[in-house]
Formats: sequence, structure tokens, C-alpha cells
Amino acid sequence: MARNQSKFTNWYQYIAARMAAMSLTMFDADRNIRTATEFGKWYYQLDKRHRERARNSIATAFPEWAPEQVEHVTKESFQHFVRLALEVIHTPREVQEDTWADRITVRNMGPVLDILNARKPAIMLTGHIGNWEVLGYYLAMLGYDIDAIARPIDNPLINDWLLGIREAKGMRIITKFDATERMLEVLNNGGVLGFIADQNAGDKGLFVPFFGRLASTYKSIGLLAMNQNVPIICGFAHRDSTGFSFEMGVNDIIYPEDWANRPDPLYYITARYSRALEMMVRMRPAQYLWMHRRWKSRPRHERLGKPIPKALVRNLEALPWMTDSVMQQISQPPA
Repeated sequence: MARNQSKFTNWYQYIAARMAAMSLTMFDADRNIRTATEFGKWYYQLDKRHRERARNSIATAFPEWAPEQVEHVTKESFQHFVRLALEVIHTPREVQEDTWADRITVRNMGPVLDILNARKPAIMLTGHIGNWEVLGYYLAMLGYDIDAIARPIDNPLINDWLLGIREAKGMRIITKFDATERMLEVLNNGGVLGFIADQNAGDKGLFVPFFGRLASTYKSIGLLAMNQNVPIICGFAHRDSTGFSFEMGVNDIIYPEDWANRPDPLYYITARYSRALEMMVRMRPAQYLWMHRRWKSRPRHERLGKPIPKALVRNLEALPWMTDSVMQQISQPPA
């Protein structure tokens, strides 16, 4: 949406969105989601610009895939994107204290629940994979103290409406305008901070591996974890059927003792949670938001056409999971 648009445009968009939501909620969630899946096929055909961007991103992440497989996942990713909007609308109705078990399967959450039940401060992050909105909603519904960082939508009327959905079960949204002070307050009070951690961070971000290519990643999450000495929980909510049904789990927890003796703790933390995000995507490639430009920003040595710096090589080689093949891939100049 355009910034600083007129009040008329804001109200027009808001009324249209509310009427569409009202019409859709007349039908059950599973039926609507199946309809959205079909609509996603049309959206895939219509939006050439994002189709090409998604296709190129998938081919970059999976160079071993045949063109037919790349195209198939590209189409499915558009269907996934359209389904997300319907799922957000239906979440308050479908995820309730007495019905959530019919819609959500939980995996590998034991250590996380130990942290949450002890009311210990933590950072929880995910990416634009599966349904990241339902993950925070579910934890808040269970009574856990969750605050999520989110960018406001440009239309204030739609933003307030969606904010109400997000916060219906107790999750609180922190915007970029009051983030720093409130984030520290949350952690000091033993709460959990939620982040979407796979956005491109610009030329000044920290460049860590993501699908065998350096990706600009924000430093703030790692710095906050180090300064507050809190663990980072990497979680996901994958869709696991054609209806409103999800599998939730955690694929890594980064504890303070894990980075304590690393030569560059910030780089280690950022690279490790980026690796966790990559693993989430590999589990369900069609449920990732491939339309966004994850590799848009490039490190300075690439922009200048120079060899990879020795300091960066040392940081990469110090990662316990680094392999020779990935190291070679990262060191090669992009095509």
C-alpha cells in the first residue's frame, strides 16, 4: 500500500477488506482455504513480476532442481501466499482453548515449554515460512507472555483491525516506533520477544550463509541476546494439510553457553539462526515467501568485485556445520 494515502482510500480499502472477510467467514475455514488455493493459481498467472522473482529465488536456493520442479514449487508458493490471508481471518475462530488440538500438532516443544513455564526471558524467532501468525497466536492463547515485533501496515484502519486479531488472545505487538524500550522491558519482566528474522537487512547488515549464498541479516537479534544473556528459540508453524491444520515445532535453541567461547559470538548467533531458518524452509519449500528479495543486498567485496575478505573467511570456517562445498559456493563470485 502507498504511504500517506487519502482518508477516502484508507476507508475504501478497509470497508472492502472487512466486507470480504465477513463474506468469507460465512463458510467454514477448510472450504475457504481450498477456494484460496484455487485462487492462488490465478494469482500465479497474473503477477508476472513476483512470479519471476519467486522462480529465480527458488532456482538459487535449489540449483540441483530441474526446471519443472522449480516451476511447481513457484506455483505452490503463490497458492500458499493467498491461503495465508484466509488463515489469519479464521484463526480466532479455529484456535480456541478447547479446539486447538483438532487443528494443531505440536512437535519437539518440551525444552521450549520448560523455558516458558519457568517464566524465563527468551527470544523466539521464525521466518516467512508456513503461518508465522498462528504460531504467536497459539502460544498467547495458552497464556504465555508473548510480545511480537511487527511493522505497521500503511493503512491505519486495516492495521488496527488486524492488530485486534493478532492481540485477541493476549499477544502484544511492538512496532518499530517504540521497539527498543519495550523490548528491554519485556525481557526484564521474564517475557518472550517474537521476531520474523529473515528480512533483508541492507548493505550494512551481517552477511551470513543462507542456502549457500551470503544474505544480509539484522544484527539486532544477536546483540539483544548477548546483552540480555537470553536463549534464542527457532520455531515454525508449517501447514500440514489442505485445510486449516498445522504442525508446530522447534528445530533449534541457541543458549548463551553456545556462543560464550566463540571467536565472534555475534556472527555465530546470526549464522546459526539463519541456518535454522533454512532448515525450516527445506522442510516445506512451497510454504516460503519466495517473492521477497532475500539476497537483494550484497556484501561490499561482491559489489566491488574483490575476493572474499580473510576475516569473513575465518568467521565462516569457524562455524561447526560449515562444509567445504558450501564454503566453495560462498567464495565464488555470483554469476
